[in-house]
Amino acid sequence: MAKLRIPPGRAGRLWLRDRLAVAGRGVGLLERKLRILHGEQDRLRLLARDSEHDWATAWEEARTWLLRASLLGGRHALAQATGRESADVTLTWTSVMGVRYPGDVRCELPEPGPAEILGSSALLHARTTHREAVLAAVRHAANLAALNVVEREIATTRIRARALRRHWIPRLEDELRRVELDLEESERADGVQRRWAAAVARPGEGNPS
Repeated sequence: MAKLRIPPGRAGRLWLRDRLAVAGRGVGLLERKLRILHGEQDRLRLLARDSEHDWATAWEEARTWLLRASLLGGRHALAQATGRESADVTLTWTSVMGVRYPGDVRCELPEPGPAEILGSSALLHARTTHREAVLAAVRHAANLAALNVVEREIATTRIRARALRRHWIPRLEDELRRVELDLEESERADGVQRRWAAAVARPGEGNPS
């Protein structure tokens, strides 16, 4: 650990007191940030749990209808009903206590072409349920991403607060005690020297104690 460059004398005492005050305020801010982030973590955990359930349910439904469509129409029918365009996903970002993470997500799926609309009822149900599964998966992915960002920030903030409480503040306090003891010794020595000087200036009055 690097040695502190403390100014000499009373300036050093003021320097240490100022940094202790700053460190104390820093701990307070970090603890407030943790409280707020923990609340957001709880909210995002609930969202992620619900969206995971929605996604699992939608995927199971889509898989069931895919199997039915495959049994009825075969791979050729599935290939004809499969679109070639990709979904367009847009994230809206939000921030809490300086932490930026996905706040909302929008997924635009391409409209089916004429060839994709044709087919059996099972094939149409398969297409619809797969679209719903994609939307559910996108929402769940965004919720998980937001939760991961907040949890990483909580871990980082907790480390910083612990470092201030357990290392930096105690070190400053130790240095402040040392400086105050040095100042006290210096002031006591100055007092003795002043009394000796006064005694020398007034001979015959006895030795100073």
